[in-house]
Amino acid sequence: MAEVKEYLAKAEEQMEESILYLDEALGRIRAGKANVKILDPIRIDYYGTQASISSAASVTTPDQRTIAIQPWEKNMLSVIERAIINSEIGIMPINNGEMLRLQIPPLTEERRRELVKKCKQECENAKMTVRNARRDAIEGLKKAVKDGMSEDVEKDGEAEVQKIHDRYIKKIDELFAAKEKEVMTV
Repeated sequence: MAEVKEYLAKAEEQMEESILYLDEALGRIRAGKANVKILDPIRIDYYGTQASISSAASVTTPDQRTIAIQPWEKNMLSVIERAIINSEIGIMPINNGEMLRLQIPPLTEERRRELVKKCKQECENAKMTVRNARRDAIEGLKKAVKDGMSEDVEKDGEAEVQKIHDRYIKKIDELFAAKEKEVMTV
């Protein structure tokens, strides 16, 4: 029975990691609203090390369409501005000498549909990871039968893996539905 728990724990851990990754990936998809997570992939040179913008500045969202970046040191303003311009987010920062503002443009209907497709693809990737974790656990259980574990215990283990799988697939569907609603809301 201890072997079954090991396989279940490993599968659940892989499934949980896929959910965390999906949540992070969906957070980076711009939905027409100001979200500080879109700045996470951008790295700046902060005293010789590559760091995120949030480690060198205060990043806030004063309203739904604006991200405000207030560097803690004035000399970092141009470094952060250059990093944002060179990044792939496609928004030009407004520099007033003390802080940067990013105005998030409203999304067109076509762009919203593209973003929903991108979200769907991320969710499908997460589902594939969950299915692979289930498959690995079931294969491990079948190998354990060859090593002496009873078939009844193996069948119970498979049923438990399936329950865990179904629970994580449902979480993925819920995350997608929430993100789709966020993206499609004007």
